Amino acid sequence: MADDDGTIDGLNEDDLIDDAEIDTLIREAIAQTVGDSSFVTSKINQWSSNTVEGCLKRLAALNKPFKYVVTCTLTQKAGAGLHTASCTRWNEKTDGKMSVPWENQTMSILVTVYWLAV
Repeated sequence: MADDDGTIDGLNEDDLIDDAEIDTLIREAIAQTVGDSSFVTSKINQWSSNTVEGCLKRLAALNKPFKYVVTCTLTQKAGAGLHTASCTRWNEKTDGKMSVPWENQTMSILVTVYWLAV
């Protein structure tokens, strides 16, 4: 719901984050970093760091008044499941979270982006 001045908690509608936009930029960062690669233990740190950095660069390019937190979990597919949970307290009108699961034949990746209005 907009305030009397047409803003949502001080942000214009153009300043707000679109979930679809976040989903796309996360998937682009994963694809650019990992692509069709097979799981290689020695590359986990590099892939995780590059995925997080790729997301942060794309988020910064949005030029929106938010701070971002990005996490990346990368695991080898070995028959076990991956379970995660999170709890958040924030302004639900402006702030948010998006988790994107991605996988190929040999690995699973879960990238989560949190955004908080400044």
